[in-house]
Amino acid sequence: MLEAKKDNILQEDLEIIAGSDVDWNLLDGSTILVTGATGLIGSQIIKALACRNRIYKSNIKIVACARNVEKAKVVFADIFNRSDLKIIEGDVTKVFEVKEKVDYLIHTASATASKEFVTKPVEVIQTAINGTQNFLELAKNKNAKGAVYLSSMEAFGIVQASEKKAEEKDLGFIDLENVRSCYPESKRLSECLCAAYASEYNVPIKVARLSQTFGAGIHYSENRVFAQFAKSALEKRDIILHTTGMSFGNYCYTRDTIIGILILLTRGCAGEAYTISNEESNIRIKDMAQMVASKLADNNIKVVFDVPESSLTYGYAPDTELHLSSAKMQNLGWKPTVSLEESYRRLMRSMLCTKE
Repeated sequence: MLEAKKDNILQEDLEIIAGSDVDWNLLDGSTILVTGATGLIGSQIIKALACRNRIYKSNIKIVACARNVEKAKVVFADIFNRSDLKIIEGDVTKVFEVKEKVDYLIHTASATASKEFVTKPVEVIQTAINGTQNFLELAKNKNAKGAVYLSSMEAFGIVQASEKKAEEKDLGFIDLENVRSCYPESKRLSECLCAAYASEYNVPIKVARLSQTFGAGIHYSENRVFAQFAKSALEKRDIILHTTGMSFGNYCYTRDTIIGILILLTRGCAGEAYTISNEESNIRIKDMAQMVASKLADNNIKVVFDVPESSLTYGYAPDTELHLSSAKMQNLGWKPTVSLEESYRRLMRSMLCTKE
């Protein structure tokens, strides 16, 4: 039984991950727990591990933590009844019990809807801090061999233009009086918690600081900016920008990101952060919109600006000149392979598989 039988693009990605240069000699036969199981990255990590089991008989036991088992049944419809997958219903913001022996843990659970960063800042902070501490306590109590916390490039803050690419310690300004800062600042504190648990309790936790990640496996109903651009191209509708589009974005294809996370699970130094980003996929938002309009919609659509008076209307991040360096991650043996244009092509082909 294929892991994504209705989406051949995603299935191809899962099989590439399953055969990639990850330390499978350490992961095969282990038990791996993933929080945020129904999210984009969490669900694809789980499906990739299941794919590894099917093709290579790896005997990885997968424990998937999800808030909503009914949603998990839909997300994992193709593998829900497989013996190598166990789904645990639980909220990471509350202490949850895991009876199984666990070797490796990956914490992907997080608030991701930009609008909530403005409308529910308290809950965003609580989810980040309480969820991360509960995850780290679990890793400590299970005497884990390895663990990864998924942070965000927003933890860098507002970084000014520089010829030098931003490394992990090159942090910029975060306005603490802006409620939207609940997201980047809580990511920073969560990273600090990881460093604290590594120092005080010897928890082998590494931080994966992710750029904007997208690719195959994203449902047609998704409404984040990259999905809006892709749907505009597919439906031959003009791309509407609600900002000036001057901010630089840093991107990475989902498959490349997941391979990076799995590499980091067994390599790297505990308590340290590693940026996972494709350095070649650094572009202003308006230029990315224009690329989609010209190369992916064959110039049949145009880019239109509709900028609201308040920047908080849509909850978007402040403009930044950030250009991420992934040198530290590449020193561990990771290298992205999918360009930004190809990422969009694969995203669009995959979205058509989920269009109803």
